[in-house]
Amino acid sequence: MKVKKKILVVGSSRKTRGGITSVIKLHEKGAQWEKFSCYWVQTHRDGSAFTKLWYAFSGYVIFLSRLPFYDMAHIHLSDPKSAIRKVIFMWTAKLFRKKTIVHFHSSSEKYVYDPRFFKLYTYLFSRADIVLVLSEQWKRWINEGLKLTDDSDVNLKVLFNPCSEVKRVENLREKEILFAGTIMHRKRYADLIEGFALIANKYPDWKVVFAGNGEIENGKALAEKRQITDQIQWLGWINGDAKDLAFNRASIYCLASDGEGFPMAVLDAWSYGIPCTMTPVGGIPDIVEDGKEGLIFPIGDTQKLAQTLEKLILDEALRKSIVSETDKLVYGMLSVDAINKELDTIYMDLLARRETNEVDA
Repeated sequence: MKVKKKILVVGSSRKTRGGITSVIKLHEKGAQWEKFSCYWVQTHRDGSAFTKLWYAFSGYVIFLSRLPFYDMAHIHLSDPKSAIRKVIFMWTAKLFRKKTIVHFHSSSEKYVYDPRFFKLYTYLFSRADIVLVLSEQWKRWINEGLKLTDDSDVNLKVLFNPCSEVKRVENLREKEILFAGTIMHRKRYADLIEGFALIANKYPDWKVVFAGNGEIENGKALAEKRQITDQIQWLGWINGDAKDLAFNRASIYCLASDGEGFPMAVLDAWSYGIPCTMTPVGGIPDIVEDGKEGLIFPIGDTQKLAQTLEKLILDEALRKSIVSETDKLVYGMLSVDAINKELDTIYMDLLARRETNEVDA
């Protein structure tokens, strides 16, 4: 009788806000999760220093206690702090001679070009049997930044983040431009306020809705300075029915970020049927053709941002055309089912490689 293969999935707590948690939750929905008896080892949670330390310690204890009975570790990580926390998990997995996958979700390519983090990422990537990245662009950045080559020991593969399965309700649409995510500098929420301010007087019945926590008071102050307070709404962090309502009400989504892996917020917007205007960050250029799956504007260019917003505001046919194109992704190559089938194949191939090595040994 063939023994069932088992996989430890190492990542942030399911109670943590962020892309890694969202992605793992979508992976949980796939048939591969049960097929490989996947177990989610939660190693980080938002909160106090004590909370973070406790999650890191307890996560490692759970990982260490289960590892002898599992065949593989699928380790999710992102920026340097996240990568540092995962070093001990990689070291331990290799000590036990387990196959490993590093799933890289970094928000900015600058980290793989930064000499301070060269040894950190080189250690993790070179010891992984497979490194999963979010786009072809990320493969190029990693190869260039870490001086890797196509014949490197690092086995880089692209696995896109999946679109969410949501409750889309078209008849709720309002004249709203949505921003969803942490209100912080990297997301460049101020650019959206500045850009919208350039056209706000022309479209007094339109407003920008910010859904997220963070620098809300700073955002309110900027909106007041630009005299558009009445056209800006702050929802705070939302989920569940409140998230469904916010996305189903929006007619336009704007991503102004200066760094992303492959932004889950854009994938969510596509899932809800919202046309997007966005910066060409992370994996977006690999998927989005300007004017087809969305409108692209340069990072920090508030004039161009305003122009793309106005174009979408004025042209309902364009909005519908963009949604028609992104629906091909939502229900096709970026669907939860399609991405999880790809992940299943990656697991199968790597575990088959492990069996071959054991027979050879």
